[in-house]
Amino acid sequence: MSPNSIPRSLMEQILERAMTTGADYAELYLEHTGSRSIHLMNGSVYSISDQLISGAGIRIYMGLRSVFASTSDLTGKGLLACADRVAGALAESVQPAAIHLRERIFGDIHPVRIVPADTANRDKIDVLKEACEAAGTVHETISQVSGVFLDVDHRIQVANSEGLLASDRQIRSRLTVSATASLNGENQSGSCSHGHRVGFELCEMIEPRAVGVEAATQAVTMLNAGYCPAGKMTVAIGNGFGGVIFHEACGHSLEAASVAYGQSEFAGKLGQQVANPKVTAVDDGTIPNEWGSMNIDDEGTPARKNVLIENGILKSYMIDKFNARRMGLPATGNSRRQGYDYEPTSRMTNTYIAPGTDSDEDIISSIEYGLYAKKMGGGSVNPITGEFNFGVAEAYMIRGGKICEPVRGASLVGKGSDVIRKIDMVGKDLQLAAGMCGASSGRIPTTVGQPLIRVSDITVGGRNQ
Repeated sequence: MSPNSIPRSLMEQILERAMTTGADYAELYLEHTGSRSIHLMNGSVYSISDQLISGAGIRIYMGLRSVFASTSDLTGKGLLACADRVAGALAESVQPAAIHLRERIFGDIHPVRIVPADTANRDKIDVLKEACEAAGTVHETISQVSGVFLDVDHRIQVANSEGLLASDRQIRSRLTVSATASLNGENQSGSCSHGHRVGFELCEMIEPRAVGVEAATQAVTMLNAGYCPAGKMTVAIGNGFGGVIFHEACGHSLEAASVAYGQSEFAGKLGQQVANPKVTAVDDGTIPNEWGSMNIDDEGTPARKNVLIENGILKSYMIDKFNARRMGLPATGNSRRQGYDYEPTSRMTNTYIAPGTDSDEDIISSIEYGLYAKKMGGGSVNPITGEFNFGVAEAYMIRGGKICEPVRGASLVGKGSDVIRKIDMVGKDLQLAAGMCGASSGRIPTTVGQPLIRVSDITVGGRNQ
């Protein structure tokens, strides 16, 4: 049973049932998601995986108390039983007002031309082979190449006691290539990935061969690299996925899930200067066909563009409905969850540092000695303190204002509130990159981005000889 097959009258009954013990707000979230993942390993199909998820989440509020339950039983009996379980967490007995749902259509700014489910597996496999074969020809040291083509068709419907009934269909496609370079018993890896909120036309928007070549080139480059020296230095962080440093080091600390409870270094600082005046940071869920975009969030609030930091001044947080109550601020269209069995909370969508006025050439030439972090890797952050530690997947030393030899084993260590004050040059060429973000409401698609930036002083982890 899909969300659209559940009668409106039943939805109204479910919401009313959930409010019979004193709740002042009720929400029904319905999900139907199909996905397919094709994995190619060394030129052969390794696996084809299909997944189908269907279920409902029901949530109620009573003041600043929230109760949530979920079920995969989408029959009327199963949904009403779930509503009873939620209501049973509260003690009062009341007769809720009748709920009348009215559908709202917010429009779709993310057109899909080729629905992936209508595309033959062989066509997706051909794209994977093209990308992986290109990776294998980069250098004789390439010992292993794998690729994944993922497509997701995510349909949601949200109904609440305020009378809202809204839906969204989110189709996403992503191509990823990973390569390993080997020499004398040593291995180094590289990867490249492109994803958008589109269908199979993704393969017309990108060049599959270029994806494979970039992954393999990174692996070969790092195989021949020496170790990065440790110490404090000036660092230039590349565009695109370099934006993960803002996402992790600052973005999570700007989510209401942390701010509302005072567990963020940015709590209580609206209107204050928190970054270098060159820094403007944005979370925008409305970018057409971008990986982290949506028409509505997972509470039915329309997506919007939120300027978080403008010229160094903190302007906004990312806020969901529940934490909006605690903060006394409106929801910003940032409530997200992995699926129906997760309670939603404030999360990022497409988050980036906006373009500045500095040229890439000026940024690099301004660094007498430092590091060029061309491509960032994974990392971790404590949203309460903002302290972070990130690996650098591809890095080069800068000497005398020129990019020199590649180095491996580099990491960036610091604190979010410090690093955004030390971003003193911001380039013009904004690029975005697709990723997955994990937090309390599960793993969700998010986009990060930035132009090339310069951090005047940051601790670089490495190996001193």
